Amino acid sequence: MPASPPAIDFDGGKAYRARLKSGVRAHVDRPLPFLILHRFPRRDPDSLALQVASTSPSYLLWPEAGDGEALALIDAVTAKLCETNKRVLLVSLYDLPRDPTLDDKAPRLERFICRLGASDDPAAQAAADHLERALGAIEVDLRTCTVERVSQCWCEPGVDALIDRSPGLSHISLGLPQNYRIPGEEGIYPQLLHELSIGIFDALLQGFCTFIAETSVRPPASHRALGRSSFIAAARTVDRKLFKIATSFDFLLSVSPINSAAAYENFKASHHAAEPIFRYRPLTVDPERTKRDLYAIDLRRVEDPVLETLFSEKRRELGQQLTMLECRNTPDFRYASLMLYGSVERPLLDSARDILAKVEKSNVPDTEMVDAPAVRDAARLLVDRYRRANPAFKAQISLRADIAAGMMVSGHKLLIAADTRMRRTRLDALLQHEVSVHLLTCVNGAAQGLQIFQSGLAGYEGVQEGLGVFAECAVGGLNAARLRLLAARVLVVDAMIEGADFIHCFRLLHGGHGFLPDRRPRFPRRRLCQGRHLSARLQGGARSSRRAPRSGAFLVRQDRRSAHPGGRGARAARPAPPPAQPAGIPRLARGAGAHRGDGEARLALATHPAGDLNADRLFRQRHGQGASPLHHHHHGA
Repeated sequence: MPASPPAIDFDGGKAYRARLKSGVRAHVDRPLPFLILHRFPRRDPDSLALQVASTSPSYLLWPEAGDGEALALIDAVTAKLCETNKRVLLVSLYDLPRDPTLDDKAPRLERFICRLGASDDPAAQAAADHLERALGAIEVDLRTCTVERVSQCWCEPGVDALIDRSPGLSHISLGLPQNYRIPGEEGIYPQLLHELSIGIFDALLQGFCTFIAETSVRPPASHRALGRSSFIAAARTVDRKLFKIATSFDFLLSVSPINSAAAYENFKASHHAAEPIFRYRPLTVDPERTKRDLYAIDLRRVEDPVLETLFSEKRRELGQQLTMLECRNTPDFRYASLMLYGSVERPLLDSARDILAKVEKSNVPDTEMVDAPAVRDAARLLVDRYRRANPAFKAQISLRADIAAGMMVSGHKLLIAADTRMRRTRLDALLQHEVSVHLLTCVNGAAQGLQIFQSGLAGYEGVQEGLGVFAECAVGGLNAARLRLLAARVLVVDAMIEGADFIHCFRLLHGGHGFLPDRRPRFPRRRLCQGRHLSARLQGGARSSRRAPRSGAFLVRQDRRSAHPGGRGARAARPAPPPAQPAGIPRLARGAGAHRGDGEARLALATHPAGDLNADRLFRQRHGQGASPLHHHHHGA
């Protein structure tokens, strides 16, 4: 190891790193206007202050024996940072002392308290005020943080003198709670420690953002833009392993029957009295072995709480999907799916009933119909238009005899059922849904720096399906029949969750809401998509559901998950709602095929292929505004 630190140089966008023999360690990602300090009496891997500091993009850590070298390095780093920043904020992080009155028989934990001090300058005071609010909003294990403001900052030895002689430095000190430690023991509650480190780090970023707003004319758009600007090797390794597992099986195809047409013909031959028997593909993976590999991935090595949260939630989703595959053809499938997707919420169910009651059935006879080859040709034309705009838009289009009537997107593949027949007036709307939303987003995700954006963040389906239905509306394809179909799916899903069998659901649609019995139903055996993406199938007695939107039926809603600690995945821009209509009913198409042929140009979707969102910017901004890609979707005519 070098006896003296390397020269501080940020030219070329490189981070500054130093590791000295005395144990001093520094990492400064770029010339940010803040530096986190942490001095430790002994190396404690369970120190909350150490964990929070070491995840920061700008920190300096040292043991007691390294005070001399640490102070010299702090002086040099802050001087360099002051060259490009009006003021620089030093943050002294330390662990509060444990309560000596608690033992292993104590009925309570350590206090959930932070101790906050700040220098007198306005920028430090504003940052401390925001930090106090952000810390007070942290809730862990049903407990909220109490913030104690002190007038005197806590300082490491010698740091106070350095601040006094440097007029461009501000100072904040933050003592961190010990409520993650087991009273009277050396052990810890690991989940508490993890959640605390994520919450406190995010609160610090918010305080830094306020400090920059007070001292700069160009504050960042989001406090999460202040995180690390490059992916570390551990993050890429975790991402690669998760992607390998995510692409080792096709979840939708694995739970989609391969004999839909024959099963329906048998059901019709029984005069709708005998439940159909669905058959499925053999699994391409062993769910138990794959789950062992999945949970053998060490996410804690990522070091970044934002990425770790995204990876953790993706791993949980994959694990629950594998559990559902284990439960195929058993009643447990329904309960496994409820864990992953939730149930139909009451506002959505009420809106679906309202739509079926108020939207009249279409009496317009079938016009010109198109078959699967015609759908394939139209899809090729649309894909070619995108490819002319950007050669990176690559998609495979094929006819398949082993999927239900309609279209399905799986990665970069558009699969069209060989027995598909649909009205020509519906063709453009479905192509906009599948190609202009799902395929386009997949291409965009593949252009990012991490593969998780290609396989899709956990819970990505809600935004994607909302945008897909919005695309149908934008090109005039959301007609009365389509709207009634979407509403009927909600009712079927809810009925199956409550225990209804296939025949009961069929009678609910036929006798209760007037759907024709001579048309092959598309409700019980395939993904039922809308809003937050409903799903329903009969799996030899098993039923599943995808979570419903929180309010209103079929209106595009922004997913509640966000790519930050405590959130889940990428946010998508929320389109403006259509003009007011009767409660729960979005605007219908003005005419069959309105805007047909130029729908993709009319969609202001923030998903552009190949390179418009570079990985570095996406990582630094931390808000995932390019909607995560959909791995597979299925829609009927």
